[in-house]
Amino acid sequence: MRSVLIVDDDPFIRKLVATTLEDVAGFQLHEAANGIEAVQRAAETQPELVFLDIDMPRMDGIEACRRLRAQTDGAEGATIVMLTAAGASENETLARSAGADLFLTKPFSPLDLLRLVDELA
Repeated sequence: MRSVLIVDDDPFIRKLVATTLEDVAGFQLHEAANGIEAVQRAAETQPELVFLDIDMPRMDGIEACRRLRAQTDGAEGATIVMLTAAGASENETLARSAGADLFLTKPFSPLDLLRLVDELA
């Protein structure tokens, strides 16, 4: 079973991603509300796929991405998909340098999300 970590400070976005992916066979879903929780949950769950919001309190997604890539017991090899606000291209450069693989611009539709996951499978 593939482990997926969904990280966003907005509970609606976490629910949207989780609801969209819950019927995808073979996914075990985990959630975190900020970057600090993301690093902890990744160590516990060793996700293969991480959806990571950039703009969060306590620790932003860029720093969380950097720390996930540095882990030796968590998400260092995971595919990290950054969730970005429309028009935030300067964040994409920072996120790529932190180790992000892909980007999904908010707002996104469940269909966009499923298409992305299909491409990764």
